[in-house]
Amino acid sequence: MILPKVRDSRVVTIRRGGTLAGPDHYLLALWAASCAEHVLEFFESAQPEDPRPVQAIEHARAWVRGEVKMMQARAAGGHAMGPARDLRGAARHAAYAAGQAGAVAHVGAHELGAAAYAIKAARAAAPDGEGDAVGRLECRWQRDQLPDAIRELVLDDQRLRNDVCWSVFDC
Repeated sequence: MILPKVRDSRVVTIRRGGTLAGPDHYLLALWAASCAEHVLEFFESAQPEDPRPVQAIEHARAWVRGEVKMMQARAAGGHAMGPARDLRGAARHAAYAAGQAGAVAHVGAHELGAAAYAIKAARAAAPDGEGDAVGRLECRWQRDQLPDAIRELVLDDQRLRNDVCWSVFDC
């Protein structure tokens, strides 16, 4: 579970009653896509013929550019999570990260889903005993990618939702 029972209006779009404006929504989508792409290799090494996770990441970016509609990006995100159900470990988490990235076009709060699943993928791919350290490195890498315009929003969102995101943002 990555979404809280009570939504934070800062990651809900203005058209849905929140305060998230278009430019920041786009930045969240791009950041989520980068987080997912950073661990995509774990999925692709397990399922090299399945394009759905990379397509979800591409659709998230295409949505930002205005090349696809929100529903197309959302659908691509949903399709990316399909192969995850039959996988385990890093490959599974990487597919879920891509799916969450695609869903950001629909609900901005999915940005932490992409980031959290990417950290879980990095942890799962780490050598025995190194998962926590690798997860912290991934978390710090993600934070280094944050645009200034959304940095405080995301860091606060991580603090508030860390518990529902498997406590992966303790870095």
